[in-house]
Amino acid sequence: MALSFQEALSRCAAETDALLDRLLPLDAFPARRVTQAMRYAALGQGKRLRPFLVVESSALFGVPRKRALRAGAALECVHCYSLVHDDLPAMDDDDLRRGKPTAHRAFDEATAILAGDALLTYAFDILADEATHPDPHVRLKLVSGLSKAAGVAGMVGGQMLDIEAEARIDSVLSDISLIQSLKTGALFRYACEAGAILGQADPAPLRHYADKIGLAFQIADDILDVESTPEALGKATQKDRIMGKATFVDLLGLAEAKRRAAALVDEAIATLTIYSERGAVLAEAAKFIVQRRN
Repeated sequence: MALSFQEALSRCAAETDALLDRLLPLDAFPARRVTQAMRYAALGQGKRLRPFLVVESSALFGVPRKRALRAGAALECVHCYSLVHDDLPAMDDDDLRRGKPTAHRAFDEATAILAGDALLTYAFDILADEATHPDPHVRLKLVSGLSKAAGVAGMVGGQMLDIEAEARIDSVLSDISLIQSLKTGALFRYACEAGAILGQADPAPLRHYADKIGLAFQIADDILDVESTPEALGKATQKDRIMGKATFVDLLGLAEAKRRAAALVDEAIATLTIYSERGAVLAEAAKFIVQRRN
C-alpha cells in the first residue's frame, strides 16, 4: 500500500535522523564538545523537507534510496549549519529554535560557530564518499552543486543581501524575490537537482519546480510570521518587522501573498506533468509547503 504524503515525510525524517546519528557518533572525533553541539543542532529536529525532496526527486529516476538519503543528509547538515549561524547574536540574535534553546544558548557562541563550520564541511565529506555514489563524476557534480547553492552564489549571498536590506526603506518586490531565491531557494533547487544528478538525468524540469516551491515556501513563512505564534512556530515571530526588513506580506498584503503562494504551487505542480503519476508525491510536497503550520 502506498504511503500518504505525511507518512512518507515522516518516514524520510526518521531515516534521515537515524543516518545523521550514525554519521555523527559522539565519540568518533577528539573534539567531543563540538560534536555534541553538532548533534544538538542536527538531530531530532524539523520536518526534513529538504532531504525529502532529494529522496523523492531521486525516486523519479530509480536511484537507490540509500544513496538519496546520504545526499539528503549532507544537505541537511548545510541547512542545520545555516540555522546555527543565523541564530547567532551577530545575525538574527535568536534564543529559540524549534522550541528549544538555540545552539549558542545551549552551549556558547564560540562552540556554536565551530559546530556550524563543522556541519558545513562535513556535508562535503558525506557527498565525496563512495557510499553516496560509485561514480566519482556524479559525486563531483553533487559537491560542486552544493558548494554553489550554499556559498556566495546562493545562500550566503542571499544572507548578505538580506542583512544589507535592513538599512533600506525602499525595498521592492524584485529585491525581496532575489534575496529569497538565493537565501532560501538555492537549497531547495539543490534538493531537487540532486535527485537528477544521482540519476544522471536532466535536472531542468526539477529546477523549475524547485524555483516555484522555494519562493512559495518563503511567502508561506512570512504569512506564518504574521498569523502564527512563537509557541506554534517554536521560534520568535515578527523579527523581520522589528529589524525593519520588508517581507512579502508587507509588499503584497496578506490576501495577495496567500494568492501568490497558491499560484506558485499550481505552477510547480504543472512542471511535474512530464513525470506523470511518478510526480504525485512531489505535487503533494508543493501543497504542503503552503499548508504547513510551522
